[in-house]
Amino acid sequence: MNRTSERLAAIAPSATLAVDAKAKALKAAGENVVGFGAGEPDFPTPAHIVQAAIDACGDPKNHRYTPAGGLPELKEAIAAKTLRDSGYHIDASQVLVTNGGKHAVYTAFEALCDPGDEVLLPAPYWTTYPEAITLAGGVPVVIDTSDETGFKVTIEQLDAARTDRTKVLLFVSPDNPSGAVYTPGEVKAIGEWAVDNDVWVVTDEIYEHLTYGDHEFASMPTLVPGIAEQCLVLNGVAKTYAMTGWRVGWLIGPNDIVKACTNFQSHVTSNVANVAQRAALAAVSGSLDDVVMMREAFARRGTTMHRLLNDIDGVTCIKPQGAFYCFPNVSGLLGRDLNGKSASTTLELADLVLEQAKVAFVPGEAFGAPGYARFSFALGDADMEEGIRRIAELVG
Repeated sequence: MNRTSERLAAIAPSATLAVDAKAKALKAAGENVVGFGAGEPDFPTPAHIVQAAIDACGDPKNHRYTPAGGLPELKEAIAAKTLRDSGYHIDASQVLVTNGGKHAVYTAFEALCDPGDEVLLPAPYWTTYPEAITLAGGVPVVIDTSDETGFKVTIEQLDAARTDRTKVLLFVSPDNPSGAVYTPGEVKAIGEWAVDNDVWVVTDEIYEHLTYGDHEFASMPTLVPGIAEQCLVLNGVAKTYAMTGWRVGWLIGPNDIVKACTNFQSHVTSNVANVAQRAALAAVSGSLDDVVMMREAFARRGTTMHRLLNDIDGVTCIKPQGAFYCFPNVSGLLGRDLNGKSASTTLELADLVLEQAKVAFVPGEAFGAPGYARFSFALGDADMEEGIRRIAELVG
């Protein structure tokens, strides 16, 4: 008899966290490692948010259980923020506050999937999505995209992948890991396709404020109001407000689904930590000045990283449109002599580069896209340039 259930034994560890852990372990051992793995801003959480948490610690009402679905005032603030930033009008009753964005992802698929239901999953995809789908009993149906198509799925691909078992489409823009941003027209067309084909949409908007140049974020239920009754919107404070460690996310959807999700959360975790919720309240109801500053820094770094990566022989990279990642095609480095060694896959390439150049990145296999690699530019300019320089030197 297996000691671990088949369900949990089948889970793959988070590749992004694994790469980050390996880089940090080498740093702890005294190695000078440059890490491009973790998807988190390198800026501190803005001071007014931290102060709200400090103040909350001293208030006894935050020392007790609160409603499982979230503090009422935070849910109201999230509804107001959603209208402000997305133009999507919702009621506070449509909001569930979760323990980070990952918790919202997992809860969404638990709410929508019965065993055997298919979920259309464009690749490259964030590593957690297929695991959350599978744990909920769903079946991920991967739809491949590439740098040649701008890492965007087409209506024709959706039509070809849809079957009688298709229940959900996962839609992400701005995208992790590719940095792609769908135009408002593309978002609208995909939303209308979902309505016409009676397919639910789970749309992850965690990078909504991180778009660059002429690219703009567009929220599907705003552009396609008819999809509201078959759409779940996922979001959180992690990326926008540099609050990855605070663990506050949320799910927005029809009342019946949110009620079921809240019942589920009442048994799984109860309420999100009250101090973190108070900090999130200060974030979503406050100024976006700090967000603008961070976005400007990310835009500058993304431009620099894009140039440096394309200067490496054997590497091609589209310019990031959103989020804080470059997703270069590194297949030209496979099979090459790299300081007496070679790699046949991007998994092997990542290990080789970490070993030889002390640079950590996440291989494309983690995102369902072999031949590519994810480089986060959410790190200091000097470290970023040094890391890319080391790879260029290794490649020769």
